[in-house]
Amino acid sequence: MNFSWTFSFSDFISRLRIPDVRWTDIVEVLIIAYLTYHILVWVKNTRAWQLMKGIAVVIAMAILAAVFNMTTILWIFQHVAGIAVTALVIILQPELRKAMEELGRRNFLSSILRMEPAKTEEGRFSDRTINELLRACIEMGRVKTGALIVIEQTTPLLEYVRSGIEIDAIVSSQLLINIFEKNTPLHDGAVIVRGNRIVSATSYLPITSSQLDKNLGTRHRAGVGISEETDALTLIVSEETGQLSYSYKGNLWSNVTPEQLRGALVRLQNKLSQEEAAKNATRSPLGGISEFGRNALRRTKQGGSASDQKKTASDAKVPEAADPDILEPADAGKEGGAHV
Repeated sequence: MNFSWTFSFSDFISRLRIPDVRWTDIVEVLIIAYLTYHILVWVKNTRAWQLMKGIAVVIAMAILAAVFNMTTILWIFQHVAGIAVTALVIILQPELRKAMEELGRRNFLSSILRMEPAKTEEGRFSDRTINELLRACIEMGRVKTGALIVIEQTTPLLEYVRSGIEIDAIVSSQLLINIFEKNTPLHDGAVIVRGNRIVSATSYLPITSSQLDKNLGTRHRAGVGISEETDALTLIVSEETGQLSYSYKGNLWSNVTPEQLRGALVRLQNKLSQEEAAKNATRSPLGGISEFGRNALRRTKQGGSASDQKKTASDAKVPEAADPDILEPADAGKEGGAHV
């Protein structure tokens, strides 16, 4: 009997065959796991989580009706199932749209489709633009002038630009202060900045549906709303308190310092570091130039950079640069219910 059991087990083992695993099978498993994970995260962080609880109750009722052969309830489920799927898509339309937009903003997809702008020595905007934005926010906060400034990144803000008055002007603190001055035609709404230029004023922004502090007004809710819809960074100056805030990816950091505000701007500048700029400089094609010419170019570049540094130091009377990696200040008040 033991011999028979051993023979049967050996025969079973001999019949086992490990299927051939192709590289496409591994990629398929990784894609399914990635999508499943992000779908579960999306369901948990949206209204779909509550909806799924309701669907689970309905499914439990359907199973109970099938067990006890409740024909009327089963007939209703069979004829309503098709309509329910369509209704589900309509109900979750805002969440589905936001999920697709978030998927499109993923770094791996942007790198494949080459939609992410490459780093340059200046970045998305110059250091001068950062200084002008900071100076304007500090001055407006000092006199309690409300302001809402949206800085465009990779997601186009054309529809919001068209909702306001189009402007094509270099970013300057004087212009921003004049735009948001009370009782002026352009003070109501948001200013949109693209690169180093102001592209529109009095633009209308979507209002967030997230739960914020009741003391925060429409300006803060609009700042959070545009950051939920796009990847823009929004600078907010409170008209009641003069406090500085900024919003990014559905989060609101309130009552931040100028150093923390600069840190967020520097982080989003996407600028080459000094080491990367030095590497690019060493790779410059100077092979066809004589040694005398190369030395002349270096002297010219050093002299120009020194003069630029003196000019920037004299013009910008704003706080020193904070850590570029600071995007979420630890000591700043964090508000909003759409945190990621």
